[in-house]
Amino acid sequence: MFREVARKKQVISHEECIAILKNELRGVLAVNGDDGYPYALPINHFYNEEDGHLYFHSGKVGHKIDAIHRDGKASFCCYDRGFVKEGDWALNIKSVIVFGHIQIVEDHEKAIEVSRKLSYKFTSDESYIEYEVAHSGPAVLVFEMIPEHMTGKIVNEK
Repeated sequence: MFREVARKKQVISHEECIAILKNELRGVLAVNGDDGYPYALPINHFYNEEDGHLYFHSGKVGHKIDAIHRDGKASFCCYDRGFVKEGDWALNIKSVIVFGHIQIVEDHEKAIEVSRKLSYKFTSDESYIEYEVAHSGPAVLVFEMIPEHMTGKIVNEK
């Protein structure tokens, strides 16, 4: 059902894919939007090593949430900052694409804990994180993507 990477020499390992998902701050989530049009948006994420799921936070209303309620199928693309080999101009970028199903996290305590873990990707300022949890926590919606297929590759832009 899912396609493999066409250029086999560009494939990166599963471990490299996980490292990108864990370390990079954001990616692009694509859902099935209105009238059959794809809806893709930049979003930050948290990769949970314990269950292998991706977690995102959001407000409770909007295009993305409507799309998720209508059809939980989605893809998420995440890529690193890349590097240039010495003496070259071309950027080398590693990217990961995850296909899966999204579901809303109904357990509010789990949603708050995921929100904290996501916050630690950006800051270690405990007082800021606790302030945000206290003030925004009641209104936060967390959803998880349960991966069904994942591929990763490295591309040289030359």
